[in-house]
Amino acid sequence: MALRINIPPLTRVLLVLLVGLSIVYQVASYRQNRLQDSKSRTGVPWIALTPQLSIYYPWAYVTSTFAEKNVLTLLIGTATLLYGGKYLERAWGSAEFGKFLLTVVFLSNVVASCLYVLLFALTRADAQAWVSLQGSLALQAAFLVAFKQMVPEHTVTILKGVIKIRVKHFPAIFLTANTISGVVFGTHTAAVLSWLGFLTSWTYLRFYKRQPDLSGTNTGGTTLRGDASETFAFAYFWPDIVHGPVAAVTDGIFGLLVAAKICVPFSAEDIQTSNDQANARGEAGLPSLMNQASRRGGGGKREEAERRRALALKALDQRLQAATASRQQPGPSAPMPSNVGVAIPTLEAAADKKDDSTMV
Repeated sequence: MALRINIPPLTRVLLVLLVGLSIVYQVASYRQNRLQDSKSRTGVPWIALTPQLSIYYPWAYVTSTFAEKNVLTLLIGTATLLYGGKYLERAWGSAEFGKFLLTVVFLSNVVASCLYVLLFALTRADAQAWVSLQGSLALQAAFLVAFKQMVPEHTVTILKGVIKIRVKHFPAIFLTANTISGVVFGTHTAAVLSWLGFLTSWTYLRFYKRQPDLSGTNTGGTTLRGDASETFAFAYFWPDIVHGPVAAVTDGIFGLLVAAKICVPFSAEDIQTSNDQANARGEAGLPSLMNQASRRGGGGKREEAERRRALALKALDQRLQAATASRQQPGPSAPMPSNVGVAIPTLEAAADKKDDSTMV
């Protein structure tokens, strides 16, 4: 029996790219370190992004994301791509999934490179210009943002239910952990890439990504641009206690961008449709990607088919309810039906019958 690999095509390519480039980076780094002393080491700029040399190796803006520094980060990156990529590629399709990844990877690395060049210009510290920007942290942050959009209320259980965390809390936990690590352990590049991956992915999903209307309010196969739902607002990524201050700051920034005609404000209809869309996604739920039993029974395609069937049934039910409500509205009274096939005596017949009885 042939071995069946239940991994979508683009995710499969990305996994091979991640493992292959990480191995090549380690080999090249080892050989380069043997030829250079510790003060003149510049990393591997043709794979990992070095701001000072990025103009000579522009492809490093993409390849650096798939070059991990050690085995631990490689295992984490592999698990992220395997499980996150499988779900998102099946939910969005390979083309949209690839567009999302390319946007996050490229923009995060470009902005990070510009930040470190600016730091070098301000401080004249060579370490800022020759820093090596690499790793899949931007992708990990982007996947968490995507899951926050799709299934925010799904609960992940760890250690057989000892720890329970909702998906909507993962981005904040991830960013907080990397920020603290950057301050305490000096892993500032990890903190920068994490924040940039979070911001670019949220901006793309919030304002630009096109998606089919699953709310059931439209029947023409229309698509929506962005996600104007209230639960996907920037403030809702943080604990409830800071929603007010964060919303005040972000609303002010958004107002400035609207005034500068960089962004377009959402209409009330956009917000309502996106809220219905978010409810439809939430009711569909998150399939268990780690469920071995479901996988042996054709789990991947079957779970995706069940999810799509649930969304279609919900949309059909909403349309039927709307049609029923419109038919139940009061209208003009209908004429009484005639009694077909039943003899109804008339006045003339009654008179004839009376005359007959008299004669008898």
